[in-house]
Amino acid sequence: QVRLAESGGGLVQPGGSLRLSCASSGFSLDHYPIGWFRQAPGKEREVLSCFSSGVGNTWYKDSVKGRFTVARDNEKRTVYLQMTSLKSEDTAVYYCATDFEVTCAVVDKRPWYAWDYWGKGTPVTVSS
Repeated sequence: QVRLAESGGGLVQPGGSLRLSCASSGFSLDHYPIGWFRQAPGKEREVLSCFSSGVGNTWYKDSVKGRFTVARDNEKRTVYLQMTSLKSEDTAVYYCATDFEVTCAVVDKRPWYAWDYWGKGTPVTVSS
């Protein structure tokens, strides 16, 4: 059974950093990508990054490129989203997801609701 669980959200000041975790089970991170998404209040869910171990690269949305970094811990089957230089507009619920038919090469063209497996999300609030 595919399971994803996010953790690590919280309150952080503007300019601060936070690391989110996405613990996975029931599928192989070597074969399927992990996408990080967020949904701000009143806005549509958006994809932020797509990590593919098999391909060995990560796609980032322009708005987070250079500030957010994805990393993986093979032993823990966990993918991390390291967020730095946080801004108030980064306030949102953050989700990780996987799908057995998506590739990171076309992630920006695939609607978020087409991803099959989701965690429950972890909230991030950037405020002073």
